[in-house]
Amino acid sequence: MKPKIEDVAKVAGVSPTTVSRVLNDRGYISSKTKEKVFAAMKEINYVPNDLARSLYNKRTYLIGVIVPSTNHPFFGELVDSIEKMCNDRGYKVLLCNSLQEAEKEKKYWDMLRRNQVDGVIVVTYNRGLIDKNQQFPAVAIDHYLSENIHVVSSDNFQGGELASKELLDVGCKNIIHINGDVNLETPANERQYAYEKVMHDAGRKPLTYHVPNVAYLESNIDVIKQLFQENPDVDGIFASDDLLAIRTLQHAKSLGYRIPEDLKIIGYDGTGLIRSIYPELSTIVQPTYQIAENAVETLIEEIDGTSQEIKEKTLSVSLWKGKTTRASS
Repeated sequence: MKPKIEDVAKVAGVSPTTVSRVLNDRGYISSKTKEKVFAAMKEINYVPNDLARSLYNKRTYLIGVIVPSTNHPFFGELVDSIEKMCNDRGYKVLLCNSLQEAEKEKKYWDMLRRNQVDGVIVVTYNRGLIDKNQQFPAVAIDHYLSENIHVVSSDNFQGGELASKELLDVGCKNIIHINGDVNLETPANERQYAYEKVMHDAGRKPLTYHVPNVAYLESNIDVIKQLFQENPDVDGIFASDDLLAIRTLQHAKSLGYRIPEDLKIIGYDGTGLIRSIYPELSTIVQPTYQIAENAVETLIEEIDGTSQEIKEKTLSVSLWKGKTTRASS
């Protein structure tokens, strides 16, 4: 028979109430008593019932995280940071990989709420995912989902500005931008707006190509091919994603372009993985750790009921100068 709290109490020589207080960290319990209780639990192989504890504490200490693709370096690094920070604060993470499917995201959202997680961190393009009237603790990263939830993002306008000015500074004359789906309502669109402003200020004509999905390279190759077919004189490309930048670079090389002599390319995200395996790629570095930290802290404030008005937190980015934009001598 599965051991109960009463069995632990008997072996430890304390009351069942004391065992419950130790398990739920309620009230003052001496270190000696705690050691006796934990030793008794180990001796009879007692495993606490997390559901019962959550009902007692009115909190599950579970946080749901919905991301579009754990296979993408940025999202993978983001989730890794979120999990570590949640663990440091006593929370566990339930990870949901939606593959950017709206219906799947909706099912995950409903599942997380049914399983009574304390809150959710959401990285999704699905604007209709969250009911505008919902009061459930949630934080969005780099996406607008509802007027009722906080948003944490990097400074996308600053990033687009840094990338565009870098290409101008190294002598590019015909600069093209590659961005994601133009119909998506996301702070990432600020990268394109910044590029267009920098081009106009420099007396250049901006030109943006939109790929269907920055996370899936195979679906983007046709747009990349079209870009080079229609603009053979392109000498600078700002891609709003590192993987997209690398795929563009590879295709350019297959066409005979020399990097960076004929064509200079700059990406976006700057994850530790990309900078370690492809350090020559110039890129805009998002502060992944700080984004995750702000998202987790904001969500816990929501859970604790100490959060103030709905806000958008924007964090500065930086430029990683690699060989793909280095001016030729």
